[in-house]
Amino acid sequence: MLSVDELVQVIWDYMLVGHELKKSDCIFMLGSYDVRVADYAIDLYKQGYAPYLLFSGGVVQQNDLLNIYWDETEADYFAKRAIVQGVPADKVIIENKARHTGENFTCTRELLDELGYQFESFILVQKPFMERRVLATGLKLWANTEFVVTSPPISCRDYLSGELPKDGLIQYIVGDFQRVKLYGENGFQVPQDIPDEVWSAFEQLIKLGYDEHLV
Repeated sequence: MLSVDELVQVIWDYMLVGHELKKSDCIFMLGSYDVRVADYAIDLYKQGYAPYLLFSGGVVQQNDLLNIYWDETEADYFAKRAIVQGVPADKVIIENKARHTGENFTCTRELLDELGYQFESFILVQKPFMERRVLATGLKLWANTEFVVTSPPISCRDYLSGELPKDGLIQYIVGDFQRVKLYGENGFQVPQDIPDEVWSAFEQLIKLGYDEHLV
């Protein structure tokens, strides 16, 4: 019988897609509660991976699972963080209406068209355990766009031992994995093959009570 940490590691490894970073037209961070993801996106900009940094997220985090309480949208919160860290304001694009991953793409496309940006390639940035979900959604909604998916280079063990509550994070990891399967089945994203051992790890975590972030 695998431990909880070992079961989470199985899902974590599956959700990573292993894309190689390359320079693009825009770094696009999808909505998140995790400032580590924002700081990683900011660092990519500073390294010169793209001339623009875009934040998408219309959620105002009032998160009891993770004890996060903000009074502004994810996109606005992270854009301010980027500017404070030296990113020029005219290189930061803010999409602050999206409520979920699908809308990160659809609302961002609408905004870019409205602003007249014609980016052809993107670096999509999210949490490590959401890489596969972002990839599957991007392939569905931005089928003719060039992009790579990336996340902060952090191990599962270190991610779970940071400032955010471990049990709350596991709830989110389990829930986001479930969405890879369900959203592929209902047409929201490109279906993904899920190995039996990964699905088994998910089912065991559900039995252990990690079911608070399920659809």
